[in-house]
Amino acid sequence: MSTPLLPGLCLLFSLVLCEPGPLSDVLVNRYFIPAVCPREVQSGDFIRYHYNGTFADGRKFDSSYDHSSTFNVEVGKGRLIPGMDKAVLGMCVNERRRIVIPPHLGYGSQGVDNVIPPDTTLYFDVILHDIWNHNDKVQIKTLYKPTVCNRTVQSSDYVRYHYNGTLLNGTLFDSSHNRMKTYDTYVGIGWLIKGMDEGLLGMCVGERRIISIPPFLAYGETGYVGSDIPPQASLVFDTLLLDLHNPNDTVSVEKLVSPDPCTRQIETGDFIRYHYNGSLLDGTFFDSSYSRNHTYDTYIGMGYVISGIDQGLLGACMGEIRRVVIPPHLAYGQDGVANKIPPSAVLVFDVHIIDFHNPKDRVQIQPYFKPDACNRTSQINDYVTYHYNASLVDGTQLYTSREFDAPPTFILGSSKTIEGLSQGLFDMCIGEKRILTIPPHLGHGEMGAGDVPGSAVLLFDVELLDSKPGVPEGYLFVWTDKPPANLHEELDSNQDGEILLEEFSRYIKAQVDQGTGRLSPIDDPEKLIEDMFGNQDRNKDGKITPDELKLKTDEDNERIMKDEL
Repeated sequence: MSTPLLPGLCLLFSLVLCEPGPLSDVLVNRYFIPAVCPREVQSGDFIRYHYNGTFADGRKFDSSYDHSSTFNVEVGKGRLIPGMDKAVLGMCVNERRRIVIPPHLGYGSQGVDNVIPPDTTLYFDVILHDIWNHNDKVQIKTLYKPTVCNRTVQSSDYVRYHYNGTLLNGTLFDSSHNRMKTYDTYVGIGWLIKGMDEGLLGMCVGERRIISIPPFLAYGETGYVGSDIPPQASLVFDTLLLDLHNPNDTVSVEKLVSPDPCTRQIETGDFIRYHYNGSLLDGTFFDSSYSRNHTYDTYIGMGYVISGIDQGLLGACMGEIRRVVIPPHLAYGQDGVANKIPPSAVLVFDVHIIDFHNPKDRVQIQPYFKPDACNRTSQINDYVTYHYNASLVDGTQLYTSREFDAPPTFILGSSKTIEGLSQGLFDMCIGEKRILTIPPHLGHGEMGAGDVPGSAVLLFDVELLDSKPGVPEGYLFVWTDKPPANLHEELDSNQDGEILLEEFSRYIKAQVDQGTGRLSPIDDPEKLIEDMFGNQDRNKDGKITPDELKLKTDEDNERIMKDEL
């Protein structure tokens, strides 16, 4: 609101008012008007302003600047001289006015002792800094709000936010950005000024608000001692919410990908391998197993990881992808992790379960083809021939026997292959096909091997091609019945007290033909018999005497006796 200059009363040059004669009313020159003026001074408002007061000759009689404080007053209640009560109406914050007040609207014929003579016209240069009213409430202007907002700030929540704090005229008094640290506090329990307690309610993480607070909901009549907040100051906070949680919060789990079927779920004590991306609630990335190209491997439910992960991964399936949101009291708490995770930060983990097992697990066997005719199944010490395709449980192909010129063979139960494969091929029919799930302690263990990661669960798709009865590891020949009491005499066909290779070979072959003995199927029979003869011909003279002939079982027993002694 302004009072226009009366034609003929005054000439205006360079924004300076002159007074050619007595004034009947206040003269106002609005020589700076801000481009944006959301509010104008009305009667009943409280205002803060700076001024210089001078006489017509330019002599200063008073200035708020000399007091280092704005003048704070309620308008229209007789607390200002009548001319000023009228002249400030309609002003905007940051507006500048040149105000001329005639004596009858100033201090009249009385004047002010030793300051303002009687019947003096007064000149004021005024800049308005603040407007508020006792009926004002906290004003909220939303600058940005995320499209997805699963949760908003409620009373008793703990929040982390950045802000720029300014007075109503735009003067910056504080900024969390300048300190490079969020402001962390509880909402609604008296830790904040009342206006901020109210202004933060209902905010989403990532939301940006302008929160305007009248003085009586901020620092009131005293301001904030030791800061740039003066008494009776309205405050404006440009606020960005980064995080919120409640001390009563638990882990939140959202399943993003659920495999079907899920034959088993993670339980306490399981050892799991998983990939993850870790971020703060506002999306700020802090860590990823993918960047290291290595899964995170750990026991679950045993305190090896933060409590939130211990809880959040229970019940997950192999191949599942889930989002785990963890409040700080179940993560890194008030301390955070230096240079990585702020204090009191909510953490978000997007987790992909690669595999898991329990140290007590056995090989899981799932037959998917079995021939109708099956007269015999594979047994320990059998010489087996098989095909396989090996992969990780996430489908990563490792190797296949079909790349080789011939399918692999080994003695079932021997140490020539991983224990899980040996167990999985047991009791199979020729032609049978199975899926074997092999835990790492029956596979390649914590260290892994080749392309097999450490502690990896393996899948083998196996087909048994052949199975022949064999001999125990370390043996070349076994008796299928009780061995003869006088073995040397039976081997010595001409009874000359000495056994030659020809006699030895003829006898062993006869036992094999009669089914009373069995040679190892892994090598040529002639070579095996020669090796057996060589083992018994201890002095290498081409013949075996009674003293030289010993069964391997007897040799093993003698070795055990020596070890014990």
